[in-house]
Amino acid sequence: MDEIQQNEIAVGASAGRRAEVGATLKLSTHYVVECRDARGNLKWVDEFDNLVVTAGLTDSLDKHFKGSNYTSAWYVGLTAGTPTFDAGDTMGTHGGWTEVAAYDELVRQTLTLGTVSAGSVSNTASKAVFTIKTNTTTIGGAFVASSSAKASDSGFNTGVLYGGGAFAAGNKVLDDNDTLTITVTLTATAA
Repeated sequence: MDEIQQNEIAVGASAGRRAEVGATLKLSTHYVVECRDARGNLKWVDEFDNLVVTAGLTDSLDKHFKGSNYTSAWYVGLTAGTPTFDAGDTMGTHGGWTEVAAYDELVRQTLTLGTVSAGSVSNTASKAVFTIKTNTTTIGGAFVASSSAKASDSGFNTGVLYGGGAFAAGNKVLDDNDTLTITVTLTATAA
């Protein structure tokens, strides 16, 4: 083997090692939302992915690597029509979306997660359920935050916004006593 071939192999091996060391972590969230009418008949199903905002990423790093002020409770909330999430959104400042509080439950619904396996965890065994309390309520998506207070209560804009997303099929108009059942799957992958 000549010297040029040996250098190419060495450079290739070195580049391969750098690529492994430089692997990135991707956090993502996937929602499956089912809507049923007052009689329990399925009206529609929508699935969409979540933007994990900078505040959510920072909170994850802070809790995991620094172990500071761990938040054990997370909640699912609903957005009004046509939400636009931005990486800079927080619970206190989010110009592209508003929260919907027109449901019977007194607070945002608890995100009760199961066992983490292969870089993923979901609330499949204990889905978040919302009962709509007025006709023609427009819902555009959902979000995950560390505060249970919904938009109609004081303190609703506190806590950490993990992230949120819009329905893939666009806004949905809901009727009184429709129920939304939301499955949230959080995933961490190396890219």
